[in-house]
Amino acid sequence: MKYYTKEQEELIEKVAELLHNANKIYCESHNDFSLKDWNETADNIKRSAIDGVKYHIENPDVTPEDSHNNWLKFKTDDGWVYGPIKDEAKKEHPCMVPYKELPEMQQYKDRIFGTICNLFTPIINK
Repeated sequence: MKYYTKEQEELIEKVAELLHNANKIYCESHNDFSLKDWNETADNIKRSAIDGVKYHIENPDVTPEDSHNNWLKFKTDDGWVYGPIKDEAKKEHPCMVPYKELPEMQQYKDRIFGTICNLFTPIINK
């Protein structure tokens, strides 16, 4: 894993928050109101977003499927399993499946994530 300066770490967290908020807005536009505001989000969920940003920075040619696989690994390592409904207390999530099994709406979230990360990578790497 790459070493980041304090300033880079702070910017990465801001980008993770931006991504979380973009994801929240996208989900709400599809009547999914399961995401909390960033300041109400559990630390493990925040760490997942931060990990995703770092993964994109360190792997600039990552595909949406690669991004999803990285998210799956992070979640699995954190004790999450498949569940038909997202439940933070039980650590269950309906997206704990291979990328190709995700609904198109969920696959699109990975494309949004990657696009935003790619916009900020040059700024973070300054």
